[in-house]
Amino acid sequence: MHQKVLEMKNIEKSFSGTHALRGINFDLELGEVHALLGENGAGKSTLIKILGGIHRPDSGTIVISGTEVKMENVHAAQKHGIGIIHQEIVLVPYLSVAANIFLGREPLNRFGLKDINLINSRATEMVRELGLNLDVRKPVVELTIAQQQMVEIIKAISFNVKILVMDEPTSSLSEEEVDKLFEIIGRLKKADVSIIYISHRMEELFKISDRITVIRDGTYVGTKKTTETKHDELVSMMVGRSLKNFYTRTECEIGEVVLAVDKLTKNGVFKNVSFQVRSGEILGFSGLIGSGRSEIMTAIFGGIPFDNGDVYLQNKKVRIRSTKQATDFGIGMVPEDRKKQGLMLNNTVGFNLTLASLKYLAKGFLVSTSKKKNVIQKYLQDLRIKTSSADALVSSLSGGNQQKVVLGKWLATKPKLLILDEPTRGVDVGAKSEIYAIINQLASEGIAIILVSSELPEIINMSDSVCVVRNGQIVKQLGRTELTQENIMLYATGGGIA
Repeated sequence: MHQKVLEMKNIEKSFSGTHALRGINFDLELGEVHALLGENGAGKSTLIKILGGIHRPDSGTIVISGTEVKMENVHAAQKHGIGIIHQEIVLVPYLSVAANIFLGREPLNRFGLKDINLINSRATEMVRELGLNLDVRKPVVELTIAQQQMVEIIKAISFNVKILVMDEPTSSLSEEEVDKLFEIIGRLKKADVSIIYISHRMEELFKISDRITVIRDGTYVGTKKTTETKHDELVSMMVGRSLKNFYTRTECEIGEVVLAVDKLTKNGVFKNVSFQVRSGEILGFSGLIGSGRSEIMTAIFGGIPFDNGDVYLQNKKVRIRSTKQATDFGIGMVPEDRKKQGLMLNNTVGFNLTLASLKYLAKGFLVSTSKKKNVIQKYLQDLRIKTSSADALVSSLSGGNQQKVVLGKWLATKPKLLILDEPTRGVDVGAKSEIYAIINQLASEGIAIILVSSELPEIINMSDSVCVVRNGQIVKQLGRTELTQENIMLYATGGGIA
Protein backbone atom coordinates (compact mmCIF):
# COMPACT_ATOMS: atom_id res chain seq x y z
CA MET A 1 0.00 0.00 0.00
CA HIS A 2 1.24 3.50 -0.85
CA GLN A 3 1.87 5.78 2.09
CA LYS A 4 -0.21 8.98 1.95
CA VAL A 5 1.56 12.06 3.27
CA LEU A 6 -1.26 14.49 2.43
CA GLU A 7 -5.03 14.30 2.07
CA MET A 8 -7.23 17.32 1.33
CA LYS A 9 -10.88 16.28 1.66
CA ASN A 10 -13.98 18.16 0.48
CA ILE A 11 -12.26 21.55 0.50
CA GLU A 12 -14.67 24.46 0.06
CA LYS A 13 -13.77 28.13 -0.35
CA SER A 14 -15.78 31.19 -1.38
CA PHE A 15 -14.82 34.81 -1.90
CA SER A 16 -17.57 37.44 -1.63
CA GLY A 17 -20.21 34.80 -2.21
CA THR A 18 -18.48 33.35 -5.28
CA HIS A 19 -17.38 29.71 -5.04
CA ALA A 20 -13.67 29.26 -5.79
CA LEU A 21 -13.56 25.63 -4.65
CA ARG A 22 -16.39 23.14 -4.25
CA GLY A 23 -15.67 19.79 -2.60
CA ILE A 24 -12.10 19.43 -3.87
CA ASN A 25 -10.28 16.18 -3.06
CA PHE A 26 -6.53 15.76 -3.47
CA ASP A 27 -3.98 13.38 -1.99
CA LEU A 28 -0.21 12.94 -2.23
CA GLU A 29 1.95 9.87 -1.64
CA LEU A 30 5.44 9.58 -0.23
CA GLY A 31 8.11 10.39 -2.85
CA GLU A 32 5.48 11.05 -5.52
CA VAL A 33 5.22 13.80 -8.13
CA HIS A 34 1.50 14.54 -8.36
CA ALA A 35 0.56 17.07 -11.05
CA LEU A 36 -2.32 19.50 -10.51
CA LEU A 37 -3.89 20.46 -13.82
CA GLY A 38 -6.62 22.91 -14.75
CA GLU A 39 -7.39 26.01 -16.76
CA ASN A 40 -6.53 29.45 -15.38
CA GLY A 41 -9.19 30.26 -12.82
CA ALA A 42 -9.95 26.57 -12.15
CA GLY A 43 -8.94 26.94 -8.49
CA LYS A 44 -5.38 25.55 -8.44
CA SER A 45 -3.86 28.62 -6.78
CA THR A 46 -6.64 28.83 -4.18
CA LEU A 47 -6.12 25.17 -3.24
CA ILE A 48 -2.37 25.68 -2.88
CA LYS A 49 -2.84 28.85 -0.82
CA ILE A 50 -5.06 26.89 1.55
CA LEU A 51 -2.39 24.21 1.88
CA GLY A 52 0.25 26.92 2.44
CA GLY A 53 -1.73 28.69 5.18
CA ILE A 54 -2.44 31.84 3.14
CA HIS A 55 -6.21 31.17 2.94
CA ARG A 56 -8.38 29.21 5.36
CA PRO A 57 -10.97 26.83 3.89
CA ASP A 58 -14.65 27.42 4.64
CA SER A 59 -14.99 23.67 5.19
CA GLY A 60 -13.12 20.43 4.60
CA THR A 61 -10.12 18.79 6.24
CA ILE A 62 -6.36 18.60 5.70
CA VAL A 63 -4.62 15.43 6.89
CA ILE A 64 -0.82 15.15 7.00
CA SER A 65 0.72 11.73 7.62
CA GLY A 66 -2.54 10.50 9.13
CA THR A 67 -3.14 13.47 11.45
CA GLU A 68 -5.74 16.18 10.82
CA VAL A 69 -4.14 19.62 10.97
CA LYS A 70 -5.21 23.27 10.84
CA MET A 71 -3.22 25.59 8.58
CA GLU A 72 -3.63 28.81 10.53
CA ASN A 73 -0.84 30.66 8.72
CA VAL A 74 2.30 30.28 6.59
CA HIS A 75 4.44 29.42 9.64
CA ALA A 76 2.08 26.57 10.53
CA ALA A 77 2.44 25.20 7.00
CA GLN A 78 6.24 25.38 7.24
CA LYS A 79 6.09 23.63 10.60
CA HIS A 80 4.22 20.76 8.93
CA GLY A 81 6.94 20.49 6.29
CA ILE A 82 5.20 22.31 3.43
CA GLY A 83 7.21 24.50 1.07
CA ILE A 84 5.83 26.45 -1.90
CA ILE A 85 7.83 27.76 -4.83
CA HIS A 86 5.60 30.38 -6.41
CA GLN A 87 5.64 31.31 -10.09
CA GLU A 88 6.93 34.78 -9.23
CA ILE A 89 10.38 34.61 -7.64
CA VAL A 90 10.39 36.27 -4.20
CA LEU A 91 14.09 36.48 -3.34
CA VAL A 92 15.86 39.62 -2.08
CA PRO A 93 17.92 40.61 -5.15
CA TYR A 94 20.89 42.35 -3.52
CA LEU A 95 21.46 39.75 -0.81
CA SER A 96 23.68 36.74 -1.46
CA VAL A 97 22.37 33.26 -2.25
CA ALA A 98 23.29 32.09 1.26
CA ALA A 99 21.69 35.14 2.92
CA ASN A 100 18.45 34.50 1.01
CA ILE A 101 18.38 30.84 2.04
CA PHE A 102 18.69 31.68 5.75
CA LEU A 103 16.83 35.00 5.72
CA GLY A 104 15.12 35.61 9.07
CA ARG A 105 16.66 32.54 10.76
CA GLU A 106 20.38 33.19 10.52
CA PRO A 107 22.63 31.21 12.92
CA LEU A 108 24.47 33.50 15.35
CA ASN A 109 28.03 33.39 16.63
CA ARG A 110 29.05 33.66 20.30
CA PHE A 111 28.85 37.46 20.09
CA GLY A 112 25.20 37.35 19.02
CA LEU A 113 26.01 38.40 15.45
CA LYS A 114 25.14 36.62 12.22
CA ASP A 115 27.66 33.83 11.64
CA ILE A 116 28.43 34.57 7.98
CA ASN A 117 30.96 31.74 7.66
CA LEU A 118 28.49 29.19 9.02
CA ILE A 119 25.69 30.54 6.78
CA ASN A 120 27.95 30.24 3.72
CA SER A 121 29.23 26.76 4.59
CA ARG A 122 25.73 25.37 5.26
CA ALA A 123 24.41 26.91 2.05
CA THR A 124 27.35 25.48 0.09
CA GLU A 125 26.62 22.03 1.50
CA MET A 126 22.96 22.27 0.43
CA VAL A 127 23.97 23.38 -3.07
CA ARG A 128 26.36 20.43 -3.42
CA GLU A 129 23.74 17.93 -2.20
CA LEU A 130 21.57 18.92 -5.18
CA GLY A 131 24.50 18.60 -7.58
CA LEU A 132 24.56 22.31 -8.42
CA ASN A 133 27.49 24.55 -9.24
CA LEU A 134 26.57 27.83 -7.56
CA ASP A 135 28.59 30.43 -5.64
CA VAL A 136 26.52 31.03 -2.49
CA ARG A 137 28.28 34.38 -1.88
CA LYS A 138 27.02 35.82 -5.14
CA PRO A 139 24.13 38.36 -5.03
CA VAL A 140 20.88 36.90 -6.36
CA VAL A 141 20.52 39.81 -8.81
CA GLU A 142 23.54 38.46 -10.73
CA LEU A 143 21.98 35.01 -11.24
CA THR A 144 19.98 33.78 -14.21
CA ILE A 145 16.25 33.09 -13.74
CA ALA A 146 17.04 29.37 -13.75
CA GLN A 147 19.61 29.79 -10.99
CA GLN A 148 17.16 31.86 -8.96
CA GLN A 149 14.63 29.03 -9.30
CA MET A 150 17.24 26.66 -7.87
CA VAL A 151 17.82 29.02 -4.94
CA GLU A 152 14.06 28.97 -4.25
CA ILE A 153 14.19 25.16 -4.19
CA ILE A 154 17.19 25.11 -1.84
CA LYS A 155 15.48 27.63 0.46
CA ALA A 156 12.34 25.49 0.62
CA ILE A 157 14.34 22.32 1.30
CA SER A 158 16.28 24.08 4.07
CA PHE A 159 13.06 24.07 6.13
CA ASN A 160 13.20 20.24 6.13
CA VAL A 161 10.36 20.23 3.64
CA LYS A 162 8.35 17.02 3.22
CA ILE A 163 5.85 18.39 0.69
CA LEU A 164 7.11 20.76 -2.03
CA VAL A 165 4.77 22.67 -4.33
CA MET A 166 6.21 23.85 -7.66
CA ASP A 167 4.02 26.37 -9.50
CA GLU A 168 4.98 26.71 -13.19
CA PRO A 169 8.69 26.18 -12.37
CA THR A 170 9.80 25.92 -16.01
CA SER A 171 7.99 28.96 -17.47
CA SER A 172 11.26 30.89 -17.88
CA LEU A 173 13.73 28.02 -18.32
CA SER A 174 15.55 26.72 -21.40
CA GLU A 175 15.38 23.05 -22.40
CA GLU A 176 18.76 22.39 -20.78
CA GLU A 177 17.67 24.11 -17.56
CA VAL A 178 14.43 22.13 -17.52
CA ASP A 179 16.45 18.90 -17.74
CA LYS A 180 18.52 20.06 -14.74
CA LEU A 181 15.36 20.83 -12.78
CA PHE A 182 13.97 17.38 -13.55
CA GLU A 183 17.24 15.84 -12.37
CA ILE A 184 16.85 17.70 -9.06
CA ILE A 185 13.23 16.54 -8.77
CA GLY A 186 14.53 12.99 -9.18
CA ARG A 187 16.96 13.52 -6.29
CA LEU A 188 14.17 14.92 -4.11
CA LYS A 189 11.95 11.91 -4.85
CA LYS A 190 14.75 9.56 -3.77
CA ALA A 191 14.96 11.55 -0.52
CA ASP A 192 11.20 10.87 -0.01
CA VAL A 193 10.15 14.45 -0.70
CA SER A 194 6.63 14.54 -2.19
CA ILE A 195 5.99 17.10 -4.91
CA ILE A 196 2.86 18.85 -6.17
CA TYR A 197 3.70 20.01 -9.69
CA ILE A 198 1.65 22.67 -11.49
CA SER A 199 2.27 23.29 -15.19
CA HIS A 200 0.37 24.05 -18.39
CA ARG A 201 3.05 22.24 -20.41
CA MET A 202 1.47 18.87 -20.89
CA GLU A 203 4.64 17.22 -22.24
CA GLU A 204 6.36 17.95 -18.91
CA LEU A 205 3.66 16.19 -16.93
CA PHE A 206 4.15 13.01 -18.92
CA LYS A 207 7.90 13.17 -18.26
CA ILE A 208 7.93 13.95 -14.57
CA SER A 209 4.63 13.04 -12.85
CA ASP A 210 3.28 9.83 -11.36
CA ARG A 211 -0.36 10.93 -11.19
CA ILE A 212 -2.37 13.87 -12.54
CA THR A 213 -5.41 15.42 -10.85
CA VAL A 214 -7.66 17.68 -12.94
CA ILE A 215 -9.90 20.40 -11.50
CA ARG A 216 -12.35 22.53 -13.45
CA ASP A 217 -14.33 25.58 -12.31
CA GLY A 218 -13.39 24.89 -8.70
CA THR A 219 -14.57 21.29 -8.75
CA TYR A 220 -12.73 17.98 -8.69
CA VAL A 221 -12.89 16.20 -12.07
CA GLY A 222 -10.69 13.17 -11.52
CA THR A 223 -7.23 11.67 -10.95
CA LYS A 224 -5.33 9.58 -13.49
CA LYS A 225 -2.12 7.60 -13.35
CA THR A 226 0.16 9.30 -15.84
CA THR A 227 1.01 6.03 -17.58
CA GLU A 228 -2.70 5.29 -18.06
CA THR A 229 -3.87 8.52 -19.68
CA LYS A 230 -3.26 10.58 -22.82
CA HIS A 231 -3.04 14.23 -23.78
CA ASP A 232 -6.51 14.35 -25.38
CA GLU A 233 -8.20 12.78 -22.35
CA LEU A 234 -6.64 15.32 -19.98
CA VAL A 235 -7.60 18.22 -22.25
CA SER A 236 -11.22 17.01 -22.35
CA MET A 237 -11.24 16.73 -18.56
CA MET A 238 -9.85 20.26 -18.24
CA VAL A 239 -12.15 22.09 -20.61
CA GLY A 240 -15.20 19.83 -20.46
CA ARG A 241 -15.17 19.22 -24.19
CA SER A 242 -13.00 17.70 -26.88
CA LEU A 243 -10.62 20.07 -28.68
CA LYS A 244 -10.45 18.55 -32.15
CA ASN A 245 -8.32 21.33 -33.61
CA PHE A 246 -5.94 22.44 -30.88
CA TYR A 247 -3.75 24.35 -33.35
CA THR A 248 -5.84 26.33 -35.83
CA ARG A 249 -3.76 27.09 -38.92
CA THR A 250 -5.26 27.53 -42.35
CA GLU A 251 -3.53 28.46 -45.58
CA CYS A 252 -3.54 32.23 -46.02
CA GLU A 253 -2.70 34.32 -49.05
CA ILE A 254 0.77 35.77 -48.48
CA GLY A 255 0.93 39.37 -49.70
CA GLU A 256 3.47 42.16 -49.93
CA VAL A 257 6.42 42.63 -47.56
CA VAL A 258 5.26 44.59 -44.51
CA LEU A 259 8.50 44.59 -42.51
CA ALA A 260 12.08 44.13 -43.71
CA VAL A 261 15.04 44.24 -41.34
CA ASP A 262 18.58 44.55 -42.70
CA LYS A 263 21.70 43.84 -40.62
CA LEU A 264 20.16 45.14 -37.40
CA THR A 265 22.82 45.27 -34.67
CA LYS A 266 22.97 46.22 -31.02
CA ASN A 267 26.52 45.73 -29.79
CA GLY A 268 26.78 42.87 -27.30
CA VAL A 269 23.12 41.87 -27.70
CA PHE A 270 22.36 40.95 -31.34
CA LYS A 271 24.23 41.23 -34.63
CA ASN A 272 23.47 41.43 -38.36
CA VAL A 273 19.83 40.41 -38.00
CA SER A 274 18.09 40.33 -41.39
CA PHE A 275 14.61 39.01 -42.22
CA GLN A 276 11.29 40.02 -43.70
CA VAL A 277 7.64 39.23 -43.00
CA ARG A 278 4.70 39.65 -45.38
CA SER A 279 1.02 40.36 -44.91
CA GLY A 280 -0.88 37.21 -43.99
CA GLU A 281 2.34 35.46 -42.93
CA ILE A 282 3.22 34.08 -39.51
CA LEU A 283 6.99 34.18 -39.09
CA GLY A 284 8.21 32.23 -36.07
CA PHE A 285 11.25 33.08 -33.96
CA SER A 286 12.77 30.27 -31.92
CA GLY A 287 15.91 29.84 -29.84
CA LEU A 288 17.06 29.17 -26.31
CA ILE A 289 16.17 31.65 -23.59
CA GLY A 290 18.81 34.39 -23.62
CA SER A 291 19.46 33.98 -27.36
CA GLY A 292 18.34 37.56 -28.04
CA ARG A 293 14.89 36.93 -29.57
CA SER A 294 12.98 39.33 -27.30
CA GLU A 295 15.66 42.02 -27.53
CA ILE A 296 15.45 42.00 -31.33
CA MET A 297 11.68 42.48 -31.17
CA THR A 298 11.91 45.19 -28.52
CA ALA A 299 14.39 47.11 -30.72
CA ILE A 300 12.08 46.88 -33.74
CA PHE A 301 9.24 48.17 -31.56
CA GLY A 302 11.30 51.15 -30.40
CA GLY A 303 11.79 49.91 -26.84
CA ILE A 304 15.60 49.86 -26.99
CA PRO A 305 17.93 51.68 -29.42
CA PHE A 306 20.05 49.71 -31.89
CA ASP A 307 23.51 50.72 -33.15
CA ASN A 308 23.45 49.75 -36.84
CA GLY A 309 21.14 48.40 -39.50
CA ASP A 310 17.94 49.45 -41.22
CA VAL A 311 14.22 48.87 -40.77
CA TYR A 312 11.76 49.12 -43.67
CA LEU A 313 7.98 49.26 -43.37
CA GLN A 314 6.17 48.63 -46.63
CA ASN A 315 9.39 49.39 -48.57
CA LYS A 316 9.92 52.71 -46.76
CA LYS A 317 13.00 53.12 -44.55
CA VAL A 318 12.05 54.22 -41.02
CA ARG A 319 13.87 54.91 -37.77
CA ILE A 320 11.66 53.99 -34.84
CA ARG A 321 12.85 55.79 -31.71
CA SER A 322 9.95 55.04 -29.35
CA THR A 323 7.09 52.63 -28.83
CA LYS A 324 4.67 55.47 -29.61
CA GLN A 325 6.33 55.91 -32.99
CA ALA A 326 6.08 52.17 -33.58
CA THR A 327 2.35 52.30 -32.82
CA ASP A 328 1.94 55.27 -35.18
CA PHE A 329 3.67 53.23 -37.90
CA GLY A 330 1.13 50.42 -37.44
CA ILE A 331 3.11 48.02 -35.23
CA GLY A 332 1.62 46.33 -32.17
CA MET A 333 3.51 44.19 -29.69
CA VAL A 334 2.23 41.72 -27.11
CA PRO A 335 5.22 41.59 -24.71
CA GLU A 336 6.79 38.60 -23.02
CA ASP A 337 5.61 39.58 -19.52
CA ARG A 338 2.00 40.74 -19.62
CA LYS A 339 1.91 41.73 -15.95
CA LYS A 340 4.98 43.96 -16.03
CA GLN A 341 4.89 45.24 -19.62
CA GLY A 342 1.44 44.63 -21.08
CA LEU A 343 -1.14 45.65 -18.50
CA MET A 344 -1.91 48.20 -15.82
CA LEU A 345 -3.08 45.68 -13.24
CA ASN A 346 -4.59 48.25 -10.89
CA ASN A 347 -6.95 49.50 -13.59
CA THR A 348 -10.02 48.15 -15.34
CA VAL A 349 -10.46 45.80 -18.27
CA GLY A 350 -11.97 48.62 -20.33
CA PHE A 351 -9.14 51.02 -19.51
CA ASN A 352 -6.53 48.48 -20.60
CA LEU A 353 -8.38 47.55 -23.80
CA THR A 354 -8.39 51.15 -25.02
CA LEU A 355 -5.07 52.35 -23.61
CA ALA A 356 -3.08 52.09 -26.85
CA SER A 357 -5.81 53.41 -29.16
CA LEU A 358 -6.96 56.58 -27.41
CA LYS A 359 -5.90 58.81 -30.31
CA TYR A 360 -8.30 56.92 -32.58
CA LEU A 361 -11.12 57.45 -30.10
CA ALA A 362 -10.67 61.19 -29.73
CA LYS A 363 -13.38 63.63 -30.64
CA GLY A 364 -11.54 66.93 -30.73
CA PHE A 365 -9.52 67.12 -27.53
CA LEU A 366 -11.72 64.64 -25.68
CA VAL A 367 -12.10 60.88 -25.91
CA SER A 368 -15.46 59.89 -27.37
CA THR A 369 -17.31 57.88 -24.72
CA SER A 370 -19.44 56.12 -27.31
CA LYS A 371 -16.44 55.15 -29.49
CA LYS A 372 -14.58 53.89 -26.44
CA LYS A 373 -17.58 51.83 -25.33
CA ASN A 374 -17.94 50.33 -28.81
CA VAL A 375 -14.26 49.31 -28.91
CA ILE A 376 -14.49 47.72 -25.48
CA GLN A 377 -17.63 45.76 -26.36
CA LYS A 378 -16.18 44.68 -29.71
CA TYR A 379 -13.07 43.07 -28.23
CA LEU A 380 -14.83 41.64 -25.18
CA GLN A 381 -17.12 39.87 -27.65
CA ASP A 382 -14.67 39.07 -30.47
CA LEU A 383 -11.99 37.66 -28.14
CA ARG A 384 -14.50 36.06 -25.75
CA ILE A 385 -12.93 37.72 -22.73
CA LYS A 386 -14.49 36.32 -19.56
CA THR A 387 -15.04 39.16 -17.10
CA SER A 388 -17.90 40.26 -14.85
CA SER A 389 -17.83 43.66 -16.56
CA ALA A 390 -15.58 46.11 -18.40
CA ASP A 391 -15.18 47.90 -15.06
CA ALA A 392 -13.63 44.87 -13.32
CA LEU A 393 -9.96 45.16 -12.42
CA VAL A 394 -7.86 43.39 -15.06
CA SER A 395 -5.87 41.79 -12.20
CA SER A 396 -9.00 39.80 -11.27
CA LEU A 397 -9.00 37.95 -14.61
CA SER A 398 -7.38 34.58 -15.30
CA GLY A 399 -4.05 34.52 -17.14
CA GLY A 400 -5.68 33.55 -20.43
CA ASN A 401 -8.20 36.38 -20.25
CA GLN A 402 -5.49 38.88 -19.28
CA GLN A 403 -3.57 37.81 -22.37
CA LYS A 404 -6.66 38.36 -24.50
CA VAL A 405 -6.96 41.89 -23.08
CA VAL A 406 -3.37 42.62 -24.16
CA LEU A 407 -4.18 41.25 -27.63
CA GLY A 408 -7.34 43.35 -27.79
CA LYS A 409 -5.44 46.46 -26.74
CA TRP A 410 -3.17 46.18 -29.77
CA LEU A 411 -5.84 45.02 -32.21
CA ALA A 412 -7.74 48.21 -31.40
CA THR A 413 -4.85 50.17 -32.98
CA LYS A 414 -5.50 48.35 -36.32
CA PRO A 415 -1.88 47.18 -36.72
CA LYS A 416 -0.29 46.13 -40.01
CA LEU A 417 2.34 44.16 -38.08
CA LEU A 418 1.74 42.33 -34.80
CA ILE A 419 4.67 41.01 -32.74
CA LEU A 420 3.64 38.27 -30.30
CA ASP A 421 6.32 37.45 -27.72
CA GLU A 422 5.41 34.25 -25.83
CA PRO A 423 1.66 34.82 -26.42
CA THR A 424 0.54 31.71 -24.51
CA ARG A 425 3.00 31.72 -21.59
CA GLY A 426 1.21 30.78 -18.36
CA VAL A 427 -2.04 30.24 -20.28
CA ASP A 428 -4.17 27.12 -19.92
CA VAL A 429 -4.96 24.66 -22.70
CA GLY A 430 -8.45 25.95 -23.47
CA ALA A 431 -7.32 29.59 -23.70
CA LYS A 432 -4.29 28.55 -25.80
CA SER A 433 -6.57 26.95 -28.36
CA GLU A 434 -8.65 30.15 -28.51
CA ILE A 435 -5.54 32.34 -28.89
CA TYR A 436 -4.25 30.14 -31.74
CA ALA A 437 -7.60 30.57 -33.51
CA ILE A 438 -7.35 34.35 -33.04
CA ILE A 439 -3.80 34.43 -34.45
CA ASN A 440 -4.90 32.39 -37.44
CA GLN A 441 -7.85 34.75 -38.04
CA LEU A 442 -5.59 37.81 -37.88
CA ALA A 443 -3.25 36.29 -40.47
CA SER A 444 -6.20 35.53 -42.74
CA GLU A 445 -7.16 39.22 -42.49
CA GLY A 446 -3.75 40.17 -43.88
CA ILE A 447 -1.93 41.18 -40.71
CA ALA A 448 1.78 40.28 -40.73
CA ILE A 449 2.62 38.35 -37.57
CA ILE A 450 5.92 37.60 -35.83
CA LEU A 451 5.50 34.79 -33.31
CA VAL A 452 8.23 34.41 -30.66
CA SER A 453 7.88 31.27 -28.56
CA SER A 454 9.84 28.82 -26.42
CA GLU A 455 7.23 26.12 -27.04
CA LEU A 456 8.38 24.16 -30.07
CA PRO A 457 5.00 22.52 -30.85
CA GLU A 458 3.47 26.00 -30.92
CA ILE A 459 6.14 27.38 -33.26
CA ILE A 460 5.98 24.36 -35.58
CA ASN A 461 2.20 24.20 -35.87
CA MET A 462 1.51 27.94 -36.20
CA SER A 463 4.39 29.29 -38.33
CA ASP A 464 4.90 29.49 -42.10
CA SER A 465 8.67 29.55 -41.52
CA VAL A 466 10.92 29.92 -38.49
CA CYS A 467 14.05 32.01 -37.82
CA VAL A 468 16.30 30.22 -35.33
CA VAL A 469 18.27 32.63 -33.12
CA ARG A 470 21.50 31.76 -31.35
CA ASN A 471 23.80 34.19 -29.53
CA GLY A 472 22.00 37.20 -30.98
CA GLN A 473 22.13 36.03 -34.61
CA ILE A 474 19.71 34.34 -36.97
CA VAL A 475 21.60 31.15 -37.75
CA LYS A 476 18.95 29.54 -39.95
CA GLN A 477 15.52 30.16 -41.42
CA LEU A 478 13.58 26.92 -41.76
CA GLY A 479 10.74 26.51 -44.25
CA ARG A 480 7.46 24.83 -43.38
CA THR A 481 8.57 21.40 -44.65
CA GLU A 482 11.75 21.60 -42.52
CA LEU A 483 9.97 22.38 -39.26
CA THR A 484 10.74 19.68 -36.71
CA GLN A 485 11.76 19.92 -33.07
CA GLU A 486 15.03 18.18 -33.94
CA ASN A 487 15.89 20.68 -36.70
CA ILE A 488 15.11 23.72 -34.54
CA MET A 489 17.12 22.45 -31.57
CA LEU A 490 20.00 21.45 -33.84
CA TYR A 491 20.49 25.06 -34.93
CA ALA A 492 19.47 26.63 -31.58
CA THR A 493 22.24 24.73 -29.80
CA GLY A 494 24.88 25.26 -32.49
CA GLY A 495 24.85 21.73 -33.83
CA GLY A 496 23.73 22.74 -37.30
CA ILE A 497 26.45 25.35 -37.79
CA ALA A 498 29.59 24.32 -39.65
